[in-house]
Amino acid sequence: MANERGAGDAGRADARRAGAGDPGDAGRTGAGRTDAGRAGADVAARRRTAVVAGHERDETAARRLLGDEDPSVRAAALGALVLAEAVRAADLAGGLADPVPSVRRRTLELVAALSADPVGGDPPDEAPAARLARPGREAPGSRQEREAPDSGQAREARPGREAALASSVLPLLDDADPSVVEVAAWACGERVPPEAGAVARLATLATGHDDALVREAAVAALGAIGDPAGLPAVLAACRDKATVRRRAVLALAPFDGPEVDAALRAALEDRDWQVRQAAEDLT
Repeated sequence: MANERGAGDAGRADARRAGAGDPGDAGRTGAGRTDAGRAGADVAARRRTAVVAGHERDETAARRLLGDEDPSVRAAALGALVLAEAVRAADLAGGLADPVPSVRRRTLELVAALSADPVGGDPPDEAPAARLARPGREAPGSRQEREAPDSGQAREARPGREAALASSVLPLLDDADPSVVEVAAWACGERVPPEAGAVARLATLATGHDDALVREAAVAALGAIGDPAGLPAVLAACRDKATVRRRAVLALAPFDGPEVDAALRAALEDRDWQVRQAAEDLT
């Protein structure tokens, strides 16, 4: 019994130390929290500085933060350079190769916005947040349709567009982080004209990637591009899980032919009501 009481007392003592602790430990813990809070405030201040630099078109201030130790500051600095119309291909290449996934994702968003169809598009940092957050942001319709030569609209080069078009997104379709691959797939669909080799890589992802979100983004990009070479992958995706099927049915919009008609007829009888609705919207 004595041993049992001793063990219980020891346990209660340990609990008291973990809860209240001795004054010395409390002081050290409090100091640690203070240091962490101070570091967080410093990061927030640098991030604000980067954002302000973009709005004030202060390239020098933005570039000073491009190599910051905190990834959120680096991402903000890159966005600031885009907003200041001072971004270079080397800046985007650095962001695409950043060791932190969040920076790579943000860079992909910027590259996509800069390399998208310059007619009627939103400036890179003025697009709605939802447009930059998920794949499949646009109504059905292929890039080829929107790039029709008889559109009669003059194309004015967006600042940073050349830098974006010089930045290859394809390597990030093999990224170790699926969330990066997802955004890279979406970015491929936004780019006008599409990057050489994108359709083949997207077709592979749409039919073979383990992550359903990646497959969904890839099939949406194939629909946005509208290249006939991507049609077999889109048709195959019409037999995937429901979320991918919905996207695949919408991705059929720029295509035609008996296989497309058959896929739409099958989708009209799909067990998922959203797949059926997507098919109804296209028929």
